Amino acid sequence: MNVHEFQAKSLFAQFGVPVPRGKEITSPDAATAWANELNTPVFVVKAQIHAGGRGKAGGVKITKDKAAVAGLAKELIGKTLVTHQTGPKGRVVHRLLMEEGANIAKELYLSILVDRDTGWATFIASTEGGMEIEEVAQKTPEKIIKEAIDPAVGFQSHNGRNVAFALGLQSIEPAVINPFVQLLGNLYRLFMEKNAALVEINPLIITKEKTLVALDGKVSFDDNAIFKHEDVQKMRDLNEEDPLEIEATASNLNYVKLDGNIGCMVNGAGLAMATMDVIKLAGSEPANFLDVGGGATKDTVAAGFRILLKDPNVKGIFINIFGGIVRCERIAHGVIEAAKEVKINVPLVVRLQGTNAPEGRKLLAESGLKVDVADDLWEAAQKIVKLTGRAA
Repeated sequence: MNVHEFQAKSLFAQFGVPVPRGKEITSPDAATAWANELNTPVFVVKAQIHAGGRGKAGGVKITKDKAAVAGLAKELIGKTLVTHQTGPKGRVVHRLLMEEGANIAKELYLSILVDRDTGWATFIASTEGGMEIEEVAQKTPEKIIKEAIDPAVGFQSHNGRNVAFALGLQSIEPAVINPFVQLLGNLYRLFMEKNAALVEINPLIITKEKTLVALDGKVSFDDNAIFKHEDVQKMRDLNEEDPLEIEATASNLNYVKLDGNIGCMVNGAGLAMATMDVIKLAGSEPANFLDVGGGATKDTVAAGFRILLKDPNVKGIFINIFGGIVRCERIAHGVIEAAKEVKINVPLVVRLQGTNAPEGRKLLAESGLKVDVADDLWEAAQKIVKLTGRAA
């Protein structure tokens, strides 16, 4: 789960990470009231959407005129921002973060995430703050610094010093080395205590007053651990999520909407990825990622059908099941019962493989449903592409 920048900075402040004075704003009147209270030489007004690239898309405004903030708020609220992360449809701005400006002397990049190779929480840092870290990693990988934290002992001050000296803070600004080490320790506590998946500050600035400030912030949480944190649950913004993804979550389904025309229903994330790949290989495009889980039942299959059919782009449905945890004939019964419950008005191809697959395919073939049954993945993908027509 992602949260907005103003929410990330609220968490930063709770854990002792310095941030600019700021506040969530939802109206021009609120912007004026906060500007009067903030009373700073420079006002920064930022659109709050779950996507990067807001500045380039016109979603960040800076002014020295207190009287101008209401107009900037009016301009941004309700605006659709299109960035490289939103896709062409963009995201509508419903709220803003308005905060004080800062005297920037140097910009750094800092984040902490789990290194999938080691399973350890790892700090990523760079002197190239304010830039896309993926671009830095691609063009100048030598400027990327990593510091893994041994989970058996947790963050130690030497970890922070390793990062500080690798960044060259002793030359850039020696006065911030100790605060920097403390900041890393606080970020590590936030990451671990809140079960975060990513904590990112880009940029982390050194001010002309020789202080550190998190000028931007991004925090993502492990969906499997959110139940532990009521405060994090309250940060969820449904305006930033696709309605079908919200419905899928309520039905305990893993669903991500895509732009293709073939709806996919699969049991298992790895198999779902392979299914999307083979659909593309066959010449079409998947409309979604949908994992109904290893224990798929009639109810989960019916919920999956309803979600897929609500997508107007879906011209056909491909069910790809490997019977391991649940036997194929049980899945077939679930598909049959779910299909009777949900009116399916597009071509349907079902591929069953695994335990009792022949029995499952026989049940589907004799069900009276308008369904094409296959046992080979490539054969099934070609069938659904042929029935729906290739993607435009």
